[in-house]
Amino acid sequence: MTTLFIKNMVCNRCIMVVQNELDKLGLDVKNIKLGEVTLDKEPTTDEKNKLDKALILLGFELIDDKKSRVIEKIKNVIIDLVHHQDNNTKTNLSDVLSSQLHHDYNYLSNLFSEVEGSTIEKYFIAQKIEKVKELLVYDELSLSEIAFRLNYSSVAYLSNQFKKVTGLTPSYFKRIREDKRKPLDKV
Repeated sequence: MTTLFIKNMVCNRCIMVVQNELDKLGLDVKNIKLGEVTLDKEPTTDEKNKLDKALILLGFELIDDKKSRVIEKIKNVIIDLVHHQDNNTKTNLSDVLSSQLHHDYNYLSNLFSEVEGSTIEKYFIAQKIEKVKELLVYDELSLSEIAFRLNYSSVAYLSNQFKKVTGLTPSYFKRIREDKRKPLDKV
């Protein structure tokens, strides 16, 4: 078995698209999740090149170096935590990343900052704000329910962070309903 690492896989639709490309090439997939594909056997150089070209056309990319794989794993854990889990538990991000990636948080934090030019915390906040935008547009939850769901200590703290990132208050954003959302891989 071999594992391939793929950049920009951020949702279940991405998993389906990548699965489809792997099927077209006749590669036997054992497991697929955000940013990672486990194959039955090592693909040939030709298969890998064809896969890489197909993925690039779809906005994805095979990752070969170790640092980039770790960065992509950090992003995928954060995306999963913010966008794909009803996160009602108050967990410490550094603990979650350390336990899931089996590295010391200081190492992960320094690597992320070095490669991305920004901090893990800023990336996490950006993802949370994108989720807030999504929930505001859906108009199913109040701001206090959104704050609770995303583990903000208060509505005021969420509002301040939202304004700092977007330049708008959540209520103004909700009122104008402009689609200010970015694709998750562009955050």
